Order: sequence, then structure tokens, then C-alpha cells
Amino acid sequence: MEKLHDYQGITGRFHEWRDNIKEIYDKFRSERPSNFIQLAKSTVSSQLKGNASANNDFSHVFRSKSRVELIRISAAVMGIEFSYAAETAFVSPTLLKIGIEHQNMTLIWALSPLVGFFLCPILGSLSDRCKLNIGRRRPFILLLSMGVIIGLLLVPNGECLGYWFGDGSVDTPPGQFVESNNMKNFTNNHYSSPKSSHAWGIFFTVLGTVLLDFDADACQSPARAYLLDVCLPEDHAKGLSTFTIMAGLGGFFGYSMGGLNWDETDIGRRLGGHVKAVFSIITFIFIACVAFTVTSFAEIPLWVLADAESDKGEKEQLRASKEAYGACAKHEETGNEFDEHEQVTGRPSCGDINNGIVEETSFMENPDLLQENSGGGNEDLIHNRNSMEVESLQHYLLSIVHMPLSLRMLCLTNLFCWMAHVCYSLYFTDFVGEAVFKGDPKASQGSILQIRYEEGVRFGCWGMAMYSLSCSFYSLVIEKLIKRFGAKTVYVGGLGFYCVGMALMALSRSKISVLIFSWTAGVMYSTLFTMPFLLVAHYHNMSTFEIDENGCAILGSGLRGLGTDVAIISSMVFLAQFVLSLCMGTIIKIAGTTTAVISTASFLSFCGAISATNVMYLDL
Repeated sequence: MEKLHDYQGITGRFHEWRDNIKEIYDKFRSERPSNFIQLAKSTVSSQLKGNASANNDFSHVFRSKSRVELIRISAAVMGIEFSYAAETAFVSPTLLKIGIEHQNMTLIWALSPLVGFFLCPILGSLSDRCKLNIGRRRPFILLLSMGVIIGLLLVPNGECLGYWFGDGSVDTPPGQFVESNNMKNFTNNHYSSPKSSHAWGIFFTVLGTVLLDFDADACQSPARAYLLDVCLPEDHAKGLSTFTIMAGLGGFFGYSMGGLNWDETDIGRRLGGHVKAVFSIITFIFIACVAFTVTSFAEIPLWVLADAESDKGEKEQLRASKEAYGACAKHEETGNEFDEHEQVTGRPSCGDINNGIVEETSFMENPDLLQENSGGGNEDLIHNRNSMEVESLQHYLLSIVHMPLSLRMLCLTNLFCWMAHVCYSLYFTDFVGEAVFKGDPKASQGSILQIRYEEGVRFGCWGMAMYSLSCSFYSLVIEKLIKRFGAKTVYVGGLGFYCVGMALMALSRSKISVLIFSWTAGVMYSTLFTMPFLLVAHYHNMSTFEIDENGCAILGSGLRGLGTDVAIISSMVFLAQFVLSLCMGTIIKIAGTTTAVISTASFLSFCGAISATNVMYLDL
């Protein structure tokens, strides 16, 4: 199959995809159920354990992936960043425009992380235990993507829905609302007097904000775990850098779309104004990106992995008494057996599946390290390894609470990083509109202060586009920097670079500094998108989460799910956003200027750099 892909080219692959789609369509027509209930039953039964439809060729999991294939796997995060760009650029101005105060607006941002901090790790544990034939990660990618789509529809249309449900101005007749719908103000598409009531509009906008914010952040965990699952360990660094590149490109194009004045285009006028045009286009882009990812590579179902582990355990127990180290049998010794199995079934044997996946994603003893450090007293370890099965959901949930020190320190560092980045991303356009352009979001329509604020928000979008672009550029070289200088230097250096950039931006508060120092935010984003998850994957691959006093690796004896740990690390974004939402409004009120947001980002990045010096790197 690999040689065929190497020689057939783009045209050959296109014809292959066309034939596959035609075959699926013909099969669907011939086996189409007569009603919806039968269709639902057949869909559910097709996902049950042991169904024949799961007998797929999983050989792609055991080969190195090209950059193009990694781009396809990572396409979902590009769509996520498109939606995230629209959210961060326009939600805060939209909330302020419908009458929400700064202090209350920051509390609204606390709703999503309050739910996500507790729910995201649980979703990670559920994905580790998901037994559907389509895999463990893709069902959650699809589920969370639905929430993103609903959020993308509610945020720009929340005020309109409010008017339909009875919102309106005391002094404004209904006809005034219809006429003002064509105004060119992208942050205030509808006229509202000081006596306006936006109860329903606020409700729908806040609901859309919570759905969009939570699902966009939570969807990154299964998407990242999916990348790690279908790639070999040696491709993890390349895959994560590609993942970050796609995220940066998504953010760059997303923020660039926000920087354009869609009110002056025919598309913008047809779609209902600037904000609605941006959100509508991004909705279609998001759907295409997610579809591109979930159709890329098939995952090995959990029940196949469990059967593989069981089969391997039985074989190793038979020869454990004859071999000095039975659990570490060489692939060459059983190569003929595996090859024969692959010829018969059309997919790798249970032993191959186990070696390629279970050891990668589970907290198990590493055979190479065992051979070096265990000596002759390894019979108990062999027995434990051979009899190991997929743990219960309760075990994975308990592993969220009982974390080794290495993961706790990594969580703390990632928390500081996300707090520093959230300060920039969520409040940056408001900072540019008020502190740099000297505008006022609550000024009367058409006033100089209101026009300045809108110009500042649009200009801030270009600054955030620069940060996304720098994220992509930096991600191209971060893998080489890690190999050249080491993970610790890259991690600490990236956070320090962002600290200096934000400090200079807060001091200068000029248009040129908004564009220049936003590039440092891209370095930060690439760092927090790559380094924590590269280290987690390295811990699992080495089966080591602790080191002794001499700095030597201590082998673990339990089982940890990769999806669970990735979700734990990812959930720090929710905690960061929740903490900042509680205090940022007060900080701005005390300081009397939104410049305090950028100053806080600089300080938190400095704290993260100090914390990163204490992370366990295992010679990475």
C-alpha cells in the first residue's frame, strides 16, 4: 500500500478516493433501511464490539507519516483556531455593546472554564474507554464539533434571536430595528437606546459564547490524542509541530478575516454585516476541516487493543519459563508468525498492534529500560505485564486526582502559560481599541470615540493575525531547536521571550508595537501548544513519570491513559480562564486602564518560565 501511494501520485489517489466513495454509496443504496428506526439500529450495531466492519487494515498506524498526512490529521485544529479567532476578536466587543459592564463581562468568560475544568478530564477518560469501532478519539471530536457549530451560529445572531423573543427598546418602534440592520457598524448591528432591554439577546449570546469557548478548547484534547495514537513515537515531535503550524495558520486567516471590513463588500451586506459574515464563513471552514481530519486514518478500536494484549500475554506466559526475559521477546524471533497472520487477515497481528499502540499510550514498564535496570529479578514484572488488561473508567478517573509530581509540575507550568496567553487573546482587541486608539465601546453611535474603538478592534485583529503567523513560523523550527538546545532551553526561553514582548507593548502602547510585539505571543502559543504534550507523550513512551535523587528514571507500575493525561494538561486552559475571569475585571477597574491586561500577561509568563525550570525533561 505504501509503494502504491508513493508511485500513483495525486491523480491516482483521486481516482482511488472516487472509487471508494462510489463503492460506499452503492453499498448504502443496496442495504438502505426502509425507515429511520432501522437506520439507527443498523448504525448502532455497526459500532458494537467485534462487529465485522471493524476488521480493517491498520498497517498505516505502524508506518511513519509524511508531512502531508500529518497536515490532514491536524486539519481539525485549523478549523478550531478559525472559530477561536472569531470568538476572541468579537465576543468581548459584542458583549460590551449590548450593555454588559467590563466586570460582568469577565465573569461571563468564567462560565465555560468552570464547566470545562471538571468535564474535560472526564471526557479524556471516557475517550480512553470508548469501545466504538470508529475508534476512541474521533467520536469525541465529532461530538464537541457540534457544540462549536451551535456556538458559531448563536454568537452573531444572539441579539436578533432576542428581538424575536421580545427584546426591544422602550422608545424605539419595531420598524426602527429593521432599518438599523443595514448599518455599517460591525460591533453594533442593531440600534439600541439606553433604555433598551436585551435580556434574551444577552442570554443567547452568552449561551453561544459558553458553547463555543468550551467546545473549541475541549475539542483540542481528543484531536491531539488522535494525532498521537495514529503516529509512531518517533513522529510525535514532527506531528505536534505540524499540529501547531495548522493552529497558527487557522488563527492567522481567522484574525485576518476579522481585520477586513466586510460591511463594504457584497458578501458582508448579504450575510447581515461584518460579524455575521465572518462567523458564517468560518462555520463552513470549520466543518470542512473537521471532516478532513476524521476521514484521514482509521483508529484501532479499544476492543482490538484489549484482545491484542490478552493474546500476547498468553503467548509470553508459554515461553516465560524458557526465556531469561520473556516479556521482551524480539520481533525477529516471531517474525514468521506475524507475517503469516498478516497475510491471512490483511492487517497486523495482535503482537504488532500491542507493541505499536498499547505501550505507547499506557503507563507500563519499558522493555529496554527493564532489561538494563531489572537484572534477574523480573519474573513478577513479566507476570504483571502479561496479565495486564485495559483498566476501568474508575481507574482513569482516580488517575486524575492521583498524579505523579512530574505531571503536577507540568500542569502548573501550563497553567501559568495559559493565564499569560488568555490575558492577551481574550482582551487584546479591547486593549487596542481603548488604550492604543483611545476609543470607548459605550460611546454614542457615530461619535469619534466610538469610531476610534471600532478602528482599534479591527487593527487588533491584524495584531493577532501576526501572532498566529509567527506561531506557524516558529513551529517550523521548534523541533530543530529542541534537538539543538534541548527541551528545557526551548521551553523556558519561549516563555521569557513572551514576557519581554508583553512588557514592551504595555510600556509603548503604539500601533507599531501592537504589530511587532504580537509576534512574541506566537512564540508563546507555539511553545504551550507543543512542549507540554511532547513531554507527556515522552513520559508515556518511556513509561516513566518519576526520577530518583540521582536523576535516573524510576519505572512506573500502574496504568495511565494518554487521553486522560492529555486532557488534564489541556484543562489548564479552563482553570486559567476561570481565575482570570474572576479577577481581571477588578484589576482593570483598579488600574483604570486596559493596559493592566498586557502587564499581567508579562508577569504570569515570568512565573511560567520559573516553573518550567522545575519540569522533568528526561534528557529530551
